[in-house]
Amino acid sequence: MNEHQQTAVGIDIGTTNIRCVIGLVKEDLTVNVVGVGEAPNNGFRKGSVVNITETANALDQAIANAERMAGLQVGSATVNINGTHIKGVDSKGIIAISGSEVTQEDLYRAEDASTVLQIPQHHEILSVFPRSYTVDGQDNIKDPVGMSGTRLEVDAHVATVSAPALKNLEKVLEVTDTHINRISVGSLGSAHATVTAEQKENGVAVLDIGATTTNLIVIEDGDVQHVAVVPIGGNQITNDLAIGLRTDLNIAEAVKRNYKYLATPGKTRPKHVKVLVSGKEHVFPTKDIELVITARLAELFELVDKELAKIRRSKKLPGGINITGGTASLPGIDVIAKEELALSTRVTLPRGIAGLKEKVSKPEYATSVGLMLLDVHKDEDGSYGGRGIGGRLQHGADQARSLFKQIAGRLGF
Repeated sequence: MNEHQQTAVGIDIGTTNIRCVIGLVKEDLTVNVVGVGEAPNNGFRKGSVVNITETANALDQAIANAERMAGLQVGSATVNINGTHIKGVDSKGIIAISGSEVTQEDLYRAEDASTVLQIPQHHEILSVFPRSYTVDGQDNIKDPVGMSGTRLEVDAHVATVSAPALKNLEKVLEVTDTHINRISVGSLGSAHATVTAEQKENGVAVLDIGATTTNLIVIEDGDVQHVAVVPIGGNQITNDLAIGLRTDLNIAEAVKRNYKYLATPGKTRPKHVKVLVSGKEHVFPTKDIELVITARLAELFELVDKELAKIRRSKKLPGGINITGGTASLPGIDVIAKEELALSTRVTLPRGIAGLKEKVSKPEYATSVGLMLLDVHKDEDGSYGGRGIGGRLQHGADQARSLFKQIAGRLGF
């Protein structure tokens, strides 16, 4: 590798696994994946750190595995934060324009003004996603830089996180001596890895269904409209199966992973499903498995629909639903989602990358690949650490709009 060649690194710190993806950035800013690492994480519960040492050990192992494959060391990375503590709230910021024309600095000041709002106790602001601007009463402006005026207003969506949860994640990163370019909501990474240009303009929701939570992000008119975390994931399905089938958790997990008849016509299904665990065969009625899985998925998608209803997008997203994350591998989940949400739905894999594509062409790698793509642009318009609150506020003008368009354009979206 050329010692001056830029690397991009995305790290998905999940409840059950940590995944690290390393890419080499080409001159046209497309990315060759050269290293992939994964390690089980026993230090998380419901998306948050509960054991710093266990999480740090898993992070070290995932990075080391990726470095070994790539033949290079990770200098810095973009990582995600997860958990039901993540909240999204709409806000507005109003400022007087500093000169005769709107500047990029004015956009930053307006975004800062939008952070003066009431947020949950013990929370802090992580990201600001501007959706549109108003200059002297003229609204729905996407890029007001260079326009003449005296008053600038931004309509934004603000993501907040638990301050203790963020601090604990930072402690893990400090223990492992991992330099961070940016901490992002994981759903932003999933969107960058899976959403097409047409979808992001017409309106699309990305559901990253993990082990204990589902990360939701809605993008429309090229901008982030809403972020939320739903407290249901694949582990809840496994727990339900263990209870409903009166079996052990490891057997229930095997049933879930091997069940291939979800949402298929009843007459084409066998009456019983067999799974082999530790050399022993276990047999369960298909109808019981179907009932348990569909009930939990129906609950999940009902909660997702409630989030869409908050922004008046229930059944109103022309781009439909992209399902990704580890639980997206459950055969038929897209059919159930389509029925429950009344929207076009598909399971999506990471796209727009080269190199070791076969290593990451799985739904569970959408977040880490997307974070890697975000990391490509860590040095544009300042570091991803951002300017503002505690050095952690990430300005949407850099992250949500311009980066999405830059990445989408360079990947041929």
